[in-house]
Amino acid sequence: MRDIVRSMMTGVAALLMLGSAQAADGVDAIKQRGTLNVGVKADYKLFGFRDPTGNVVGIEPDLAADIAKRRGVKLELVPVAASNRIEFLQQGKVDLLIATMADRPERRRVVQAIEPLYYSDYVNILLNKKAGIKDWADLKGKPVCATSGAWYNKDVAKSYGPEIVAFDGSEKPLFAMKQGNCIGYVYDQTFLQGKLLEDEWKTDYDLLLKGVLPSPWMIAVALENTSLQKLLEDTTKDWMKTGFIVAAEKKWGIAPTEYSLSMHEQFKDK
Repeated sequence: MRDIVRSMMTGVAALLMLGSAQAADGVDAIKQRGTLNVGVKADYKLFGFRDPTGNVVGIEPDLAADIAKRRGVKLELVPVAASNRIEFLQQGKVDLLIATMADRPERRRVVQAIEPLYYSDYVNILLNKKAGIKDWADLKGKPVCATSGAWYNKDVAKSYGPEIVAFDGSEKPLFAMKQGNCIGYVYDQTFLQGKLLEDEWKTDYDLLLKGVLPSPWMIAVALENTSLQKLLEDTTKDWMKTGFIVAAEKKWGIAPTEYSLSMHEQFKDK
């Protein structure tokens, strides 16, 4: 019996050491494979969405493409959702996440955040112009559509009192709002700004309230993947220095955020 227990413990230790070793040489593994697998959104215009041909494009796929180019490997974009992206990373389905993921303490316990953080956004709510909502407090007791897994759902409900009605992804809550199932859609401000560039939304809908709950976003890799962590930290600093993210925002029609502009100012002379 002792021999069996000892054997089991040895096997577990070996697996842990193997996992740690695989994480430690993540960059070499990517080079040998010849492909970088990046988890991105496919329903988040203009950060990660499908173009008319079905390809995933946007600001974050552009960032992923730059990382792959620097490593001299092919890029494989893997669509993820807020509800499964960390699971995809932990299961090894992707090497890293660039997927509009807010930096939260509970997430840092299970993934490695890349510093400096590459982006920051606010939370806002898309409302019909005739909704009569003039303040966040006016949402109290009213149904508000949201995306499952968004960290701020509970905070919005606690602070302003709406009834959160959550759906997977971003298209389902938008459809539910249009069908009259909720008074508005609470989500990341940059995404909502992107929707307002479309004829379908800009006529009857708008961001009537000021953004709340500032939300820095993080690129994430698996815990202990130190080689990939170092590579991405250097890459992110270079993006800040050159204004790569500011240029990507402009390319896709988004006014550069205060964060991206300030980080460019901070790093451009380094």
